[in-house]
Amino acid sequence: MADPKGFLNHGREVAKSRPVDVRLKDWNEVYVPGSLLPIIGKQASRCMDCGIPFCHNGCPLGNLIPEWNDFAYREDWSAAQERLHATNNFPEFTGRLCPAPCESACVLGINQPAVTIKNVEVSIIDKAWETGDVAPQVPERLSGKTVAVIGSGPAGLAAAQQLTRAGHTVAVYERADRIGGLLRYGIPEFKMEKRHINRRIEQMRTEGTRFRTGIEIGRDLKATDLKKRYDAVVIAAGATTARDLPVPGRELKGVHQAMEYLPLANKVQEGDFVAPPITAEGKHVVVIGGGDTGADCVGTAHRQGAASVTQLEIMPRPGEERNPGQPWPTFPMLYKVTSAHEEGGERVYSVSTTHFEGDEDGNVQWLHLTEVEFVEGRLTPKPGTERKIPAQLVTLAMGFTGTDRENGLVEQFGLELDERGNVARDADFATNVPGVYVAGDAGRGQSLIVWAIAEGRSAARGVDRFLTGASDLPAPIRPTDRSLMV
Repeated sequence: MADPKGFLNHGREVAKSRPVDVRLKDWNEVYVPGSLLPIIGKQASRCMDCGIPFCHNGCPLGNLIPEWNDFAYREDWSAAQERLHATNNFPEFTGRLCPAPCESACVLGINQPAVTIKNVEVSIIDKAWETGDVAPQVPERLSGKTVAVIGSGPAGLAAAQQLTRAGHTVAVYERADRIGGLLRYGIPEFKMEKRHINRRIEQMRTEGTRFRTGIEIGRDLKATDLKKRYDAVVIAAGATTARDLPVPGRELKGVHQAMEYLPLANKVQEGDFVAPPITAEGKHVVVIGGGDTGADCVGTAHRQGAASVTQLEIMPRPGEERNPGQPWPTFPMLYKVTSAHEEGGERVYSVSTTHFEGDEDGNVQWLHLTEVEFVEGRLTPKPGTERKIPAQLVTLAMGFTGTDRENGLVEQFGLELDERGNVARDADFATNVPGVYVAGDAGRGQSLIVWAIAEGRSAARGVDRFLTGASDLPAPIRPTDRSLMV
């Protein structure tokens, strides 16, 4: 145990953010560089090393949280990063992007603010990169087996790295021009700078993983041809079919899916554009959807100089404390203020869009909405609450409905789907097609980055066993386990 009285002697402290007026002038991460390291030892000491550490159960990766908390408290950074990497290929991603269900399950959180697990995690890995402790793990021998991974998001990268380290020859196919999936083009730079992806890609290249960008399986290369080339295939293509809003005026110019809008801002940071083809500059912006993707649109619009930003959510505002239906250690739905919300804008709850109104040139100008309430378990418009708000740019951030069905991948492989429209798989993450496996959102549906990495690691074990008859690779989860699904 790091410090038997740590949780009594120290309160919770989190990473400090740069002032709003400063960070809105750039696209760098919002946190003050180096602000965590002076306090992280005290924060790690708050971990009680519980007899039953429920944080393990809260994390799909099964992270060894009390162990690396103890090492961080003792400033044994090398041992801490080894324990961190034992269960997580990319802790610098999860330490920045995960909503931390581990903290919701922290035993200290029963009656005190939980341990800052996420901050400790990111401090350990950032220190490891700084000191050179993150080294490539090149396999001692090759198996002679080949694997294709479709998709380079966190699930695909985790599966690829595990299989490469097991000695298989792995090629990752990505339809975009750069590796990273939604990590690259869906997550704004101010939440995670892309240098973190770039150095992991270089590590994986050194280990032997090969990357093929600009190739969409199903369109540029038939799935059947890919299967002939490789001994096994892992589908980690994500759940990229965005939920649409079929209301009058949807066709107006200026109404875009979030994943049409956000990648263009990231491409500016990559140097592809001087200015994004879709910009919020000088416009009244409305974001439909109250989740993390919606918050990413809000923060992006602020940095592009929007005249105003309004975020709409059809559900009521969540409470700031757990409700009885979401007791510890489950992951509760709470009112959350992200860094983007700190920067301004208005959030409106319990409203539904009825239609859009445009000008004579077909550009969206107004969004008409109505308040809604639950009546007999269904959200129903409240009479007399209709109104309109200015909207010259609208982004739809209402989630995703499943993997892409338009590129032919599902049909060409002959894959079976489950009742939710995801690619069906068994306990080894195998599909109905021999040698074809699925991991991440393509098989699970839209979920968290920790689930994606956990599924990538678990699918890698299934593939390794298929290719060699046995596997020592860890499998943190099974697709049938939904006990802590968030």
